[in-house]
Amino acid sequence: MSHMPPASPAPVGAASDPPSPGEQRGVIAIVLVGVSLVAVDTTIVVLGLPVMMQELHASLARMVWVMMAYLLVLTMLATQLGRLGDMYGRVRMYNAGFALFTLGSVLCGLSLSSAALIASRVVQGIGGALVTANSGAIIADAIPAARRGRAFGITGMGWSLGAILGILLGGVLITYVNWRAIFFINLPIGVAALAAGRRILRDRAARVARRLDLPGIGLMGAGLFALLWGLTQMTGEGFDALVAGRLGVAAVLLGAFAVWERRAAAPLLDFSLFRHRVLVASILAATFQALGGYAVMFLVIMYLQGVRGLSPFTASMLLVPSYLVGSVIGPWAGRLADRHGARWPATLGLLVQALGIALYASLSVDAPLWRVVLAAVVNGIGNSAFFPANNSAVVVHAPRDAYGVANGLLRTFSNVGMVSSFAVALLMASEAIPRWAAFAIFLGVSRLAGPLRSAYMAGFHAALALSIALVLVAAGLSYARDDRRSRASAAAAG
Repeated sequence: MSHMPPASPAPVGAASDPPSPGEQRGVIAIVLVGVSLVAVDTTIVVLGLPVMMQELHASLARMVWVMMAYLLVLTMLATQLGRLGDMYGRVRMYNAGFALFTLGSVLCGLSLSSAALIASRVVQGIGGALVTANSGAIIADAIPAARRGRAFGITGMGWSLGAILGILLGGVLITYVNWRAIFFINLPIGVAALAAGRRILRDRAARVARRLDLPGIGLMGAGLFALLWGLTQMTGEGFDALVAGRLGVAAVLLGAFAVWERRAAAPLLDFSLFRHRVLVASILAATFQALGGYAVMFLVIMYLQGVRGLSPFTASMLLVPSYLVGSVIGPWAGRLADRHGARWPATLGLLVQALGIALYASLSVDAPLWRVVLAAVVNGIGNSAFFPANNSAVVVHAPRDAYGVANGLLRTFSNVGMVSSFAVALLMASEAIPRWAAFAIFLGVSRLAGPLRSAYMAGFHAALALSIALVLVAAGLSYARDDRRSRASAAAAG
């Protein structure tokens, strides 16, 4: 059964009535809060895993799913929820995301078992997907094309500051209160953000009156679930016939999705988007950047906790300088993208990130910790230069009525890269040390000694070499787009 959204005229201010500078600042502030809230939850949960595992009497595999369930849902739903924003209103979907994320946080804090905690993280993930899938489209609707890079840089700064806040809050709350407080802290923030969003944000683009493509949603969701489930299981069990079967099912379902979408009257994914060369290059660059770069965080945390014997809080504090520097670089890189296009800021950012990973790869079992901080700062500079420029390129080169689905595609491909990166990191680590030891040092509940330390370092260096290669592929994709001419025409159009 199909659902047709009610016909709706373009809201006031959709194209002929651009928002005032004050309204633009309000939009950026609300999106910044949403990004920060998701970032806080990312770092704060990592710190709480050892305590949660002990109190809930959970296994290592269950605790990994506390992290992965959230990322799985974000990846599965991003494109679908971006399309819902195009159809029913991006602000409406964004505010619904705040409400669900806050509800999921409360349920996490009330969980009495690891199964309940994982289920609550799924609710959080649905809310987070609504926020992230529509945030870029809201920026694109409200901010003129010539200033979108700077806007994405500012919201990227929110991610960096949120990550820092998560580390500091997590350390205090876990030490002096309990792990449940790290979820309950989202309640006042989420309620305040929802109230501000309902008051300040308004839909500015005409809603797209299309049928809801339920078969497409089902095929894409099932295909992505099979893919991500197979990759996640591979981290715990290695590559076996069962994992191969799940990946095979994923290939069949995603192939069926592609066939269906080309024939559907109102497809979830308009394949004409893939004729935009700059748009495709930007999405693929984000995918390879996530595939190569996200693994680095896991590998370095495992190095600091397992090889160097640091606590999760101390290990996280060593990464704070990189977030601080990144919060300054993001807006600057966004302004460069506004003036000169995304090609050079994004490409140079990826090359700097590759240098940062190379600095990580030079670490030994007794390297001074200031070298970890240096590598983190260089890596953070590269990250913060890449994201605002690349995100801006996606919305600048997407049709106005497809901002939501284009941003959702970016999130989907990027998150698939993240999950795959996590699998690659743990697989390469487990080739050098027992898989249970790899999980234990990642969660911060065990340390490596003797030969295991040396063995892990061999896997660490091999995995980082692969990460560098993948980030360089992303840099090549980023450089291959010459978006000067197409960006100028896009800016003139909107």
